[in-house]
Amino acid sequence: MKPSLTPQQSTRRTLLGASLLLPLASWADSSAFKPSRPIKITVPQTPGTTPDMLARLLAPKLQGALDTPFIVENKTGASGLIGMDYVAKASPDGYTLLSNVSTTLTLPFFYKDLPFKVLDDFTPIGLIGSGNFVLTVHQDLPAKDVSELVALLKQSPGKYNYASPGLGTHHHLCMELFQSQTGTQLVHIPYKGSAGATTDHVGGQIPIMFLPAQVAISQAASGRIRILGGTRKSRHPSFPDIPSLHEQGLEGYDVDPWYALWAPPSLPAQIQRSLNQVLNAQLQDAGIQQELLKQGIIARPDSPEALKQVAQNEYALWNRLFTDLNIGAPKTAAPGAS
Repeated sequence: MKPSLTPQQSTRRTLLGASLLLPLASWADSSAFKPSRPIKITVPQTPGTTPDMLARLLAPKLQGALDTPFIVENKTGASGLIGMDYVAKASPDGYTLLSNVSTTLTLPFFYKDLPFKVLDDFTPIGLIGSGNFVLTVHQDLPAKDVSELVALLKQSPGKYNYASPGLGTHHHLCMELFQSQTGTQLVHIPYKGSAGATTDHVGGQIPIMFLPAQVAISQAASGRIRILGGTRKSRHPSFPDIPSLHEQGLEGYDVDPWYALWAPPSLPAQIQRSLNQVLNAQLQDAGIQQELLKQGIIARPDSPEALKQVAQNEYALWNRLFTDLNIGAPKTAAPGAS
């Protein structure tokens, strides 16, 4: 059974359109939160990942707008669980934020007894942007396009493996959806972070993988891997030469990672609004938008309520996939769970 992606697709279109209409926020008119000490942005992924890059790109801009230092700190492990738990338990005073990727919403499908609720225990600040992943194969694999890869995989079910930085990451979820729509079977090799997985893919130990487009393009330039298609239904504006999986026969395949800024639960509404306004002001800056596009990210300034709705729709999307295909049942106890 193929899960319907309509809620996510419609939400993405609505928000991308709405973001163009947002008025530029004026920090001078938003005096509810005047920080008196450094603000920490926690990244639950490893250094060099997109949430980490976004945090480090925005930190100096936010620092200038709020006239206070912003410190980026990586707290990694368990597919983002450790860093998220740290923020969920932090004081709701505006001094601890979370730069995160959408796929961590699927943690409940892989871990039982989570120490937090992914939809309820974080205060939404605002969307940052959305990106694009691509399906790649090592140069030694005899598949030049998606149809050839599907034929190869169907000839030998379970013969080929693929890598991901861990359960519930976009690399993992994209491949689960790929297998469900093509009727193929691969072996999942989860790594502790994206660096090792990418290195082994480029080196040939892992023949197939989903990668962020900008990472794949730099590696493909050396000829060691080939890019077969993008995960967005429409071609990404930064990578117009990469055909989508949808247009190559995977009808309706339309997923991409989105990134957002969150805070601990029970954050006062005035602080939430202030942080949202200053974040949106940076994301509407043409220079920031160009920097994001270089990394394959489309800026998506919007309201905290919009982020909350996007998160709910994303969770429902993967819940349908996991329920329909009977995958991702939580069998692994969350670190620290009793």
